[in-house]
Order: sequence, then structure tokens, then C-alpha cells
Amino acid sequence: MTVPSDTSGVPLIDLQAQWATIGQEVLQAIERVAASQQLILGPEVQALEEELAAFIGCSHAIGVSSGTDALLLALIALDIQAGDEVVTTPFTFFSTGGSIARLGARPVFVDIQPDTFNLDPDPLAAAITSRTRAILPVHLFGQIAEMDPIQQIARDRNLPVIEDAAQAIGADYHGRSAGTCGDIGCFSFYPTKNLGGLGDGGLVTTDRSDLNERLRLLRNHGFRPKYHAREVGGNFRLDALQAAALRVKLQYLDRWNRARADNADVYRRLLRDAQLSSDRVTPGKVVVPVEPADRRHIYHQFVIRVTADQRDPLRAWLADRGIGTEIYYPVPLHLQECFAGLGYRAGDFPVAEAAAAQSLALPIYPELTVAMQQRVVEAIAGFFATGS
Repeated sequence: MTVPSDTSGVPLIDLQAQWATIGQEVLQAIERVAASQQLILGPEVQALEEELAAFIGCSHAIGVSSGTDALLLALIALDIQAGDEVVTTPFTFFSTGGSIARLGARPVFVDIQPDTFNLDPDPLAAAITSRTRAILPVHLFGQIAEMDPIQQIARDRNLPVIEDAAQAIGADYHGRSAGTCGDIGCFSFYPTKNLGGLGDGGLVTTDRSDLNERLRLLRNHGFRPKYHAREVGGNFRLDALQAAALRVKLQYLDRWNRARADNADVYRRLLRDAQLSSDRVTPGKVVVPVEPADRRHIYHQFVIRVTADQRDPLRAWLADRGIGTEIYYPVPLHLQECFAGLGYRAGDFPVAEAAAAQSLALPIYPELTVAMQQRVVEAIAGFFATGS
């Protein structure tokens, strides 16, 4: 949901407010690329890749056409094939499991931690079989998964790790940035992301020179040199116009991420002062996101939890008052219709299923004011005061 920033409502995200601060810079960058007519890959994409590699702290950054294509390209580069298994989380955007299934491989799900919404390392080892070819944790809502134990399990079994970092650019864990904790990192530049383009775009990161070379080869049909295909790749190229816009926005990303974190602190304070916050899901109370001391959360989303019977009525109450929210995600992957053939049933992953029933994302974008956050919290308090 996005509405003009001068209305009385509080949208879930307001991209117009962001554009008002950087629009002229982005238009100048677009004009520069349009004048050059170097529109596919080229120097603009190369410059973005170098700047993102420095920002993330990785050896190689490869611009691609979307976050979904970043995942697909990573899986192809690791030779994931039909019949293979990739272990991942059921509580994530569809492309995480969909990219695995698109190659004919089988997504194998492991439940999540109730506080971070990320893959739980404890049941991970038991999910690995002789057919497992990779582990794919997701850094959901802007916080990195528990990567040390995940990486230890992967090393013990000689398995590569693909980080789905689509929502986590700028996050860190024990001093390591998202996209540098595994063999390959995958990012999205969908317009609503913390670093969003003017359309689709994505990035793949790695510290491995062998994977860098193969990822770049596969990104452009497997051509080397042009029109000479060494293997079958795809059209996963990033447009130069998107790269130009992202180069402008990258200069502001740290500032925007800090503003999101500040807004998260304001929500915590306001909810605490209103006596609405709780460390567990109970009627009439709100569980706020946790941020462990050993990592940096960049708050792509600020996701609260309430009881399942209150979540949808609360969302409707807020909508009636012009406050935008979203449910990420109402149906976990193991219960999606297209994955029925995997044989999972309701109750198989109870923590993920509870999160799907209880979670609600509040506005958290950088331009959000304290007054707007006060309206959000006052509306939440009003809902619970009615005895709903």
C-alpha cells in the first residue's frame, strides 16, 4: 500500500516521500545512461557491482534481473538438478521454494525460530539426506539467520550455503554482512526493498572466484565469447538504467537503514508506554521484533505478533483508520497448493504456521515521523480498548 505523503493516513510504505528527496539525482543518472545508449550491462552495471561489493564487503558482486533470478542463478551455478534436495524455511516469500522447484529439485523445509522468524538450526541436521545438495537460509524481514550453527552443519556435510538476503542488505551478524556468510548471497532490488530500483533487479555475491566466473557466464546465456555458448545459461542481466538509479540510492542506504532502526525503537517505546508490549503472544498484547546483540537488524519490515483471532480484525481496524499493514506471509510454503505433492500437512511446522496466523507488518519506512507512529500505536491501543 502506498499513498501520497501529504494525506492524513499512514501508508505501509511511501515511495513518493523517498522520491521527493532523491528524484532529481536519479533522473540525472538515467539521462546519463540514456545519452550513452549503453543499456544492457556495460560500465554502469560494472560500477554498481564494484560499489556494492565494497558496501557488502564481498569479493564479487554480480548484477542480475531480479531477486528471484538471483536465487535461480545461484542454484544453477551450484549444479542443483532434478531430484536433488535443498533445505530451506517454509516461512518466506514464494520465490525461495519456487526457485528450487523450478529446477525440478525438492524443497525440504525446516521450522523457524519463534523470535527471529528465521530457520531454526536445531532441527536442520535431521532434515539432511543423501540427496541434499545445498542449504538455503533466509534472512527474513532484515535480520540475518543464525548462521554460525548453520554453517557448521554445512561444513560437516560438505554442503554449500546460499543466503536468501533479499530483505537484508546492510544487515550483519557477528560483524559479517548479509551475503558474506555463505557461499553465495542473493539480493533483491524490488522497488519496496531498503535498496529498491525503479523496477525489478537483483544481485548475487560470492567470495569464491570459481563461482564468480560461472555466475557471470550463466547470467548471459553461457556466452564466452559472444554467441559462443559454453553451457546453457539464461538472460539474467541487470539493465543499466536500473544500475544508475541504484547507484544514487546506495549513497543513502546506510542513512535509510539507521532511520528504520530508529523507527523500530520508537515503536518499542510507544508500545511499552501504552502497556501493549509483551514477550509472548497473549490476548490484548503485542510482541515486537527482537534484535539480538550480536547482529544488526535493518528492519525491512517491522512485524508484530498478536493472537491469531485478533490479527485480521486488528488489520481491518487499522485499515479503517487509514493505516497500511501487510501480512507476511499468510500461507507458509509447505501448505501452498502447488507444493501439495511434497506430502507436507498442517501441523508439520507449527512455529511457521503460528507466525503465518499471528504476524502483521506495520509501517517502518525511513520517512515515517514520530507523529505518524503515534497514530499507529494509538489506533492499536484503541482496538484493544474495545475488547476485541
